[in-house]
Parts: sequence; C-alpha cells; structure tokens
Amino acid sequence: MLIPHDTRIALDLVVDLMNTAPDGEPEGGGTPADGLADIAALHAFAGRHRVSGIGVLDQRDLKAVHDVRARFAEIFAAADARTAAELVNALVAAAGTTPQLTAHDGYDWHVHYFSPDASLADHLAADCGMALAFIIVAGETERLRRCEAPDCRNAFVDLSRNRSRRYCSSRTCGNRLHVAAYRARRREAAG
Repeated sequence: MLIPHDTRIALDLVVDLMNTAPDGEPEGGGTPADGLADIAALHAFAGRHRVSGIGVLDQRDLKAVHDVRARFAEIFAAADARTAAELVNALVAAAGTTPQLTAHDGYDWHVHYFSPDASLADHLAADCGMALAFIIVAGETERLRRCEAPDCRNAFVDLSRNRSRRYCSSRTCGNRLHVAAYRARRREAAG
C-alpha cells in the first residue's frame, strides 16, 4: 500500500494520540495513567510531533483533544468500513476542514486539511481524520488495529504487505510473548 509522506505522519500521529489514553490494567494495579493528563503533557505531545501554529493551550484544548482521541478510538473499533466512514465524516465535518497546499518546516508541498487558525483538536481531527479517510477509501480498514498482546491494547496501523502484524511492537509485545511461549514449551518438555 503506497501512502504519501504527510498521510503517514498523520497516521503515526493518530496512533500516538490514541496510545496516550489510559487503557487496560497498569502494572501494580491502580488507575491507568493518561499520557495527556495536563496542559504541559499536551504541549510536549504537540512539540514531539512538530505540530505547527498551536498557540496557547488551555483546559478547553485539553478536553477537546481528549474528545478527539476518544472519537479516533471509535473509528479503530468500528465493525465495518461504512461505520468507520460515518465516524470519520462526522469528525472531519466538525473540525471544519479547509484543504490547502502548504510547504513549511523543511517539508515539501503537502495538504493541510485545517485552517491556519484552527485549534489543536481541530488540527488533529482534520489531518488525522483525512489520513484515516484515505485508509477507508483504499479498502484497508482492517489495517487499523489494536495490539493482540493480552496486557497491551495499543493502537497501530498495520502497514505490512500481507496485513499480518499482530503486535504494536515486535520488539516488546511480540518478543515478550514469543519468549513466554518458548519458556512454557521448555517447562512442559522438562516436566
């Protein structure tokens, strides 16, 4: 599947945003940590992803980004492409998309789907929503996945040729499960 650079960046951004959500059981019990718990974390997230023109962020921005993050999770969990498309359409329409060509920060021409004065939440909803729209248009919604490791529910976009990726990271989740299975087979063979 050929994905343009700016679409790939937006897909990475939506996955990273979704993976900031508190999900599952944290080690040691307690409440799962939210990776965007406060405005400082939101600023750091925007900085890591080189989101341009965000201006001053406040509690309204934090709540709006949390809402967008939850809507992306609904899209990843959609039962079929039609449902995913309806969710993306609603998200992108609410963001008030304004497609425009731009070149900035060392990137060649690409499309922004938000107005220059858009809020961070609208920026994320429009750009990332359109990236997900391209996945739906390509008939590839099955590529929007959650990690199959029992203790991990991280989101990822499976861009492997044969759509066979099962874990958010083969180095961590995949390797950990393979090692555990190997050790279980060894114990069974020894016992």
